[in-house]
Amino acid sequence: MNFATTSAFTAALVADGPAPESSVYARGFGSLVGSWAVTGRRLDEASGEWTQREFTWIVSFILGGHAIQDVEVVPSDADPEVMETLATGVRVYDPDAGVWRVSFFAPQTGDFCHLVASTHRDGIRQDGSQTDERPIRWNFSAITETSYVWDAWVSNDDGRTWELTEHNEAVRLS
Repeated sequence: MNFATTSAFTAALVADGPAPESSVYARGFGSLVGSWAVTGRRLDEASGEWTQREFTWIVSFILGGHAIQDVEVVPSDADPEVMETLATGVRVYDPDAGVWRVSFFAPQTGDFCHLVASTHRDGIRQDGSQTDERPIRWNFSAITETSYVWDAWVSNDDGRTWELTEHNEAVRLS
């Protein structure tokens, strides 16, 4: 793909803002549009060890403002000036069901998750399943204009109990 094709693709995909006919995009995930510096920790379920991590999370309106996409990026090991994309998520509001449909992809780790999201307390709750079919719950909480907290949970007993597998705290960059 050449630069002209990449530019055309980006212009066709990325939207300047939410679709004008819908205010739902300004709420919930719409409040997260921008760039975020994220620090967190992730559980290696096999070893029980937690690892620290840092990344940039970039969130944008797409598809004429009818959906929201995010990318998780880190500096490349080969060239720290180049950002490497680790994962992406696409969120589309389903007005008939009154929920967000969420698909998350992290090809390098083999993670492919599908969730349904809605507002919950001071944030957004996403419930679904991960690649191995175990139930997952991803919660955004304490959302403000400048920060949020995100926790990932997995269940090994069909949702009766939940184990924390990731905790992230973010500060808005733009």
